[in-house]
Amino acid sequence: MALIWGSNFPIIKATLQEIPPLAFNAVRFPLASAGVFLVLRSRGPISWPRPPDRLRILLLGILGNVVYQGFFIFGIDGTLAGNASILLATIPVWTVSLSTLRGHERPGPTVWLGILGTLVGMVVLVLGGRLELALEGGTLLGDLLMVAAAMTWSLYTVGSRSQVQRYGSLPVTAWTLWVGTVGLTLAGLPSLLDLSLSQVSPAAWLGVFYSGVMAIGVAYLLWYRGVQRIGSSRTAAYQNLVPVVALLVAWLWLREIPTGQQIVGAAVVLAGLTLARLGRERR
Repeated sequence: MALIWGSNFPIIKATLQEIPPLAFNAVRFPLASAGVFLVLRSRGPISWPRPPDRLRILLLGILGNVVYQGFFIFGIDGTLAGNASILLATIPVWTVSLSTLRGHERPGPTVWLGILGTLVGMVVLVLGGRLELALEGGTLLGDLLMVAAAMTWSLYTVGSRSQVQRYGSLPVTAWTLWVGTVGLTLAGLPSLLDLSLSQVSPAAWLGVFYSGVMAIGVAYLLWYRGVQRIGSSRTAAYQNLVPVVALLVAWLWLREIPTGQQIVGAAVVLAGLTLARLGRERR
């Protein structure tokens, strides 16, 4: 799971050089939705939310896929693949903060120390990027969009808590994914129609397939299998490997060589995330 998700960041970054962001989402999300549908159908009849919950599922699908993917895809297009993976890894920090405001959690000192460390590392990482005015050199806007993506996914996570408790994680993920697919396909259709498909290389199409089927469909199933086998806390701990894999693959493949300040920021973020997760597990 960590290898699939970590490799996905540089793969998306490379694919976006040939396929515009909105067109990219318009192709990969139908693939992901079809893959998830086939897997669920193979397990038996597909359940649907009860009528009182359908509006909430619709809104969650828009927030967790359409809005989130807007920030994510333009964010990764405007920053380094390594930066994107690190900043998206801060989702647990925003989730804990929002859960605390909602009264769902009461974090201890260790968790708050980890949250503070993560936020400090995030600032160091963003400010360590190239901030030149030249469009091809600056990563600040892309970094900020990735932060917005992380916060949006945290809102989705906290907002879907009651639905997950009622129906389970996998059905809610599938329903909101299908809702988001409709919105993302409609939003990306004009860009897709303007794209000269004959000029897109086989490698780019392979990137779309990987990002849709592997990074969304297969990785989600591995996640849920991990939760069943080793528990949610131990499974979540493996997410810390995702930005490490992304940094290494981006370095070796895309030649994204991070600055010293970015390396320090990434290390502080990962340390803060580890501390926050350990604190939550102990409680």
